[in-house]
Amino acid sequence: MRARLILMAAALAAFGTSLGSGFHFDDYAIFGDRFLTSPTGWLEVWSLRQTRPLTYLSFWLNYQLGGANPAGYHLLNLALHLGAVLLAYECLRRLMNERAALLAAALFAVHPFQAEAVDYVWGRGIVLASLLCFASLLCWLEGRYWEAVAWFVGAMLAKEEVAAFPVALLLYDRKHRAPLVAMFAGALAAGLRVIYATAVTPGAPAGFQAGISPAHFLLAEGPVILRYLRLLIVPYGFTIDADARVPALGWGLAAWVLVIALAAAAWRFRGKDGWGAWVVVGLLLLLPSSSVFPAADLSADRRMYLPMAAFAAAAALLLAKVRLPAGAGVAVLLAAIAVARTQVWMTEQALWSEAVRRAPEKLRPKIQLARAVPPDEALDLLTQARKLAPNDPEVATETGRALMAEGQTAQALQEFGRALALDPRDARNFNNRGVALAGMGQMDAARADFERALALDPLLGEARENLKRIGAR
Repeated sequence: MRARLILMAAALAAFGTSLGSGFHFDDYAIFGDRFLTSPTGWLEVWSLRQTRPLTYLSFWLNYQLGGANPAGYHLLNLALHLGAVLLAYECLRRLMNERAALLAAALFAVHPFQAEAVDYVWGRGIVLASLLCFASLLCWLEGRYWEAVAWFVGAMLAKEEVAAFPVALLLYDRKHRAPLVAMFAGALAAGLRVIYATAVTPGAPAGFQAGISPAHFLLAEGPVILRYLRLLIVPYGFTIDADARVPALGWGLAAWVLVIALAAAAWRFRGKDGWGAWVVVGLLLLLPSSSVFPAADLSADRRMYLPMAAFAAAAALLLAKVRLPAGAGVAVLLAAIAVARTQVWMTEQALWSEAVRRAPEKLRPKIQLARAVPPDEALDLLTQARKLAPNDPEVATETGRALMAEGQTAQALQEFGRALALDPRDARNFNNRGVALAGMGQMDAARADFERALALDPLLGEARENLKRIGAR
């Protein structure tokens, strides 16, 4: 009991202040879907287009209990992390000695890599899926193999990035083939479901619509995995929007050669204290998000949440060779860094200011920061963004919004018109131009733009509300 209380206290110390945070970035997409307010929303999350129904069901429950108050969403994220830590400890103490298991669980609980998954409401999927994977592993270790299969299926319904869990389990136990085959079948079914959902969902940030080919994504992931490993050892340089890009062919191949060489070297040491096998397991768990299935974000720190358990186990076995205060000191240092990371996640301005510093040549951080600062600062940022991408419609859109906030409606109209010329198929561009026209008293023209927006996207609630504001049906 004492060990469990220590782990809970450590996790709460590292990430407890997230309860005072708000929503960030993709969090707002949660509220853009009518399933939240629908009484039958708990049924709608099981649509074939929804690849993570358990995660969306948790969002629905959050909304039913507390509306759009961020505290409840962060509380559930934190509770899931605490549950994952305790279950990870129960698994680890059955796989290694008690002292190493406690240290491994502590590293998993407080490493600043976990901040994005825990502090970011949208990161909940990987925390929930990992918790269910640990439940599956615990059942497997206790000989309840078909219960383990059921928990793994639940994990896949929370987030498909844990699909490599059966591969890692296969390294540990090859005797019980039927439940392993069932797990692999579940992973395959979830993979096919993801491919279908990303193909039929407009604007999906993965799969066929990710804006990057599978080959280029694979090429980029070699350097990304090296970045993850570097941050694992030297936890400095975290950001919500890393400056990852498709490298030159030579560097991309060289990075993968290095990753494979590291895995091979670790596998050679698998029989010596066992740390090498844990490194290989950690790399295997990364494969679903760092191989050939493309995603718009080449790098995302939350993808390390589940692999962190394996890397933490490897680190604990290595640290176990020195005296206990050294391992405890590492855990305390990591917890302190995690506290600082959580403070960054407290506000949009702090989060995106850091991202701009980390990737000064990247467009998205500047646009996101522009939304979080006063209009005059936003216009300066957007001027810099326009130099990076002079023909990006989003830059024009955000410039128009900042000008509207400053009361410069005529100039805003020009920017919204520019965004529309650059992307005439985006319904939001018609809606934004309609807002500027209404602000200038041109109600007929505004109405026409709102109606065009709805013709392109009948679910654009903002355009519908704007029609009501100007007295149109």
